[in-house]
Amino acid sequence: MFRALRDSPIKHLNCDNCGIEAIQIDSNCSPKHLTTLRLNDNSINAEGCRGLAKLLQGRDSTITEIHLHNSNIDNEGVAILVDALQNNTSLKMIDLSGNGGISKEGQKLCLKPVNDVSSINAALQSNNSLKCIRVEVLQSDEEIEIYIGMATSTNRNYEGDPEVADRAKMIQSQLHSAKREELARLQGVHQSLYSEINPLHLPEVLSLIGRHHGQGELYVALKSSIAGVVSTVNRKQCLQQQRAYHKAKLEAIEAEIAAIEAADGDVAQVASESRSSKRRRA
Repeated sequence: MFRALRDSPIKHLNCDNCGIEAIQIDSNCSPKHLTTLRLNDNSINAEGCRGLAKLLQGRDSTITEIHLHNSNIDNEGVAILVDALQNNTSLKMIDLSGNGGISKEGQKLCLKPVNDVSSINAALQSNNSLKCIRVEVLQSDEEIEIYIGMATSTNRNYEGDPEVADRAKMIQSQLHSAKREELARLQGVHQSLYSEINPLHLPEVLSLIGRHHGQGELYVALKSSIAGVVSTVNRKQCLQQQRAYHKAKLEAIEAEIAAIEAADGDVAQVASESRSSKRRRA
């Protein structure tokens, strides 16, 4: 069916409650115009998610909405879809509600593509196109829901400007000590954020924290990054001292060169005068 839709102008495909148990996608035959795919009330499971992942991973993916309510999807299926979303720039909404096989761990996985705190680089490469992620699990973690909603809301607010969205998510969640700690716990991250920041940029980062989160957070951040701040101050002082030393050395070298040139000039003048004197005597 997807092969047949490759060049079709059809944008919306509804396959709800069709008894679908498997999905096979030929990445070379992906639909060129399909934007909305509804697969609610089927038995997609993990194998089906692998097929959908091919549809979402393609550079030319056009899918903006995918509905998978009550489709027999578990944590493994979520992991497959989440991995496919890392580099996807088209999908705006995914509905995973009503899948009893998704646990709290699967819910955590849904947070990673939109706000990955494993590193600064990962955070800046988080998905900025997803505006809505619907996932319902038994014993749902309200904090995870809040953080997913916070990230997708930021994506909505800064649609069309991914760099600003990344910056907003960094300031909002990772430059706030309590939120950063909670996000790190949820994602199993243990390293300090400040260990990744170039000490030369710490003053600007601390200024951002003070402006957006207040003096209390600024104090906490300063305590966490004091070693880097001190190293920056010492480094600056060290470089200034080196500059002064080399400047003095350069001045001494230039003075010595000038003295040599002056001496060479005096010798040349004496020699010239001596030759002139000999010619007069002759």
